[in-house]
Amino acid sequence: KRYQIQPVWRADRPARGRFREFYQCDVDAIGSDSPVVEVEILAAVSDVLQRLGFNDFVIQLNHRELLTALLTTAGIDAALHATALVAIDKLDRAGRDAVQADMVTRGVLPESARACLDAFEDKDTFDRRVLQHPLGSGASANLAEILRLAESTPGRGRVKLTPRLARGLSYYTGSIMEVTVPDLAGSLGGGGRYDGLIGMFSGEQLAACGLSLGLERILVVMTERNMFPAHVAGGGADVMVSLFEGEPVEEALKLASELRAAGLRTELYPEPDKLGKQLKYAAARGVKFVTVVGADERARDEVTLKNMQTGEQTTVSRAEVASRIPRPASRDSS
Repeated sequence: KRYQIQPVWRADRPARGRFREFYQCDVDAIGSDSPVVEVEILAAVSDVLQRLGFNDFVIQLNHRELLTALLTTAGIDAALHATALVAIDKLDRAGRDAVQADMVTRGVLPESARACLDAFEDKDTFDRRVLQHPLGSGASANLAEILRLAESTPGRGRVKLTPRLARGLSYYTGSIMEVTVPDLAGSLGGGGRYDGLIGMFSGEQLAACGLSLGLERILVVMTERNMFPAHVAGGGADVMVSLFEGEPVEEALKLASELRAAGLRTELYPEPDKLGKQLKYAAARGVKFVTVVGADERARDEVTLKNMQTGEQTTVSRAEVASRIPRPASRDSS
């Protein structure tokens, strides 16, 4: 088993939550073809999303062999299966007519494309076509076991059989999965079983299954839904240390270090400037408090503390300044 969070790249057209460079959160298990592997991966993903505050996500589940059975019984040549699945993968986004035209463009006979897409729209037709093929019954039993076992995990009630789910990548060999939420046109993540992929490079055939979450997509949805705690969503520092011409930079650096040591998110203004400009900068960045230490304050070992939300200014001793700046309760308890 392995997990990894790392930047990845792809040649793609950027869109909402979709970038050419992005962070991917992977979880994979190698060496077993047991359905327990899928169930554990589904459980891990469900646990993560629920901890982040998602309560309306669905993990769609299908099987490549179900799709193979359907394509075969619809009369689509095996050599065209991979390219047909690329078209079918766009069904939810592009609609039936566009996908049917795309399949024909890729070489699928019009009547075969029509028969295939008809099955996605009628469960009885789908079941009848799939169960005519030996692969269909085995894949159906595998999915039933995954769904049954998932009910004993954090994935309970989250995993849904979706016969039209295709995932266009050709290396999938068994179960395929995709994580969706209502307000995102694409998915938060996806994956599946890729039993033949490692052997292509190593020469050793190993069963493998994994799922990846797209960090940027998760952040887009969480931001739009205001799901972040207040102290994270606000983004601004707890306090900014101001800096004036002729005042010792060493003292400002020392104060900033003391405030950080007290657990406060602290920003130091980078160069001496007029106080008004520094306050404007702090306001624009959502900073809660600004410290002012001029010659008078330094002589008395005091700090003037300005509340950027109320405009109130108070002068406190240097020793107690950190205790006069409130920290969010959620950070206190973390």
